[in-house]
Amino acid sequence: MKITVIGTGYVGLVSGACLAEVGNEVLCLDLDAEKIRILNSGGIPIHEPGLLDMVARNCAAGRLRFTTDVAAAVEHGLLQFIAVGTPPDENGSADLQYVVAAARAIGRLMNDYKVVVGKSTVPVGTADKVRAAIQEELAVRGLKTDFSTVSNPEFLKEGAAVEDFMRPDRIIVGAEDAQAIELMRQLYAPFQRSHERLIVMDVRSAELTKYAANAMLATRISFMNELANLAERLGADIELVRQGIGSDPRIGYQFLYPGCGYGGSCFPKDVQALNRTARDAGGDLRVLNAVEAANEFQKGVLGRKIIGEFGENLSGRRFALWGLAFKPNTDDMREAPSRRVIADLLARGANVSVYDPVAMDEARRIFGAEPRIAYAESPVAALDGADALVIVTEWKEFRSPDFDEMKRRLKAPLVFDGRNLYDPAQMRASGIRYFAIGRQ
Repeated sequence: MKITVIGTGYVGLVSGACLAEVGNEVLCLDLDAEKIRILNSGGIPIHEPGLLDMVARNCAAGRLRFTTDVAAAVEHGLLQFIAVGTPPDENGSADLQYVVAAARAIGRLMNDYKVVVGKSTVPVGTADKVRAAIQEELAVRGLKTDFSTVSNPEFLKEGAAVEDFMRPDRIIVGAEDAQAIELMRQLYAPFQRSHERLIVMDVRSAELTKYAANAMLATRISFMNELANLAERLGADIELVRQGIGSDPRIGYQFLYPGCGYGGSCFPKDVQALNRTARDAGGDLRVLNAVEAANEFQKGVLGRKIIGEFGENLSGRRFALWGLAFKPNTDDMREAPSRRVIADLLARGANVSVYDPVAMDEARRIFGAEPRIAYAESPVAALDGADALVIVTEWKEFRSPDFDEMKRRLKAPLVFDGRNLYDPAQMRASGIRYFAIGRQ
């Protein structure tokens, strides 16, 4: 199939590369000329395991191309995937200006039948706006060209997006007409050879499914964080509690790990947007309001623990911080808990020495020339002379450190662990004072 993907951000680039991988001819469009220059010169603008090789392989085969030419992109694809950003507006709703602009461009330039597929995470009713925008542009041109609109939300985890696309748990297709549904079945046939994963539903249900999935996962995280805080007060161990409830097949183990809050480009934005959608519809999602409030509170948990140990005035103190990205295997720092931890420490006069395997450049972009942030070359280098170690992201390379080396480099053997990487008994045996989440 000939496919156009509008937007070469996280969703668009992964989708385009994976669709090309199975033999489709994919043209990715972006108005950011610098991003297209990077892609055409063999680089990629994001960190995602396996993506660089896949992009290079399919570019070399001629199946994947990148352009800033809108007319060429609209002409190319029978399927037009809209995968542009939907950043949160001031009131918490999703900003649809880029989605509508993409739809208008398609309407202005299309000359034959197109299937316009919404891949961006959007509020319920967005497909109607896309259809109206295309129809308005066609009317201006005096045309009545047929087209279909489809909702096909993505369910990609940053750090495992290529694997998720190539081996999906489910493929949601929201569409009302048989021709579009059949084309989507043909498109996704290579991704579900072992058994049927494609679920067809109406467009509005598909749009809501994406928000509902992310809201459910965010709810599990916030619930476990609330339980962890309670476990600390009661003298219980949240890790044992997690094992006890996770063994129930009705609950399961996934997304039951307590920590210092969730971040990233999806959960915070989507919870806010779903709350806004509910208010606009005359309702109120009380559970999600609590989920959002609990997460904001949890992002401050490490700061509160540090203040409890050192006091409010941290002037003259220096802390080592391991992990800047909001999760492992990505350089994404949007809404990352590390940003809150660093802000809390800097606000009280502390200096911070930070290390992350891939997010250092992103941190420099965010924090600029802040003189009290030092960028260490390695995890152990960050420890030198620090008053304590603060762990914010659960990168694999942090899981089995040399604790004797850690003690030698720190001023005092003190660790604040926002991801519960270590066994408290082992830390005690190593002579390290250990503050975890929900553990004694």
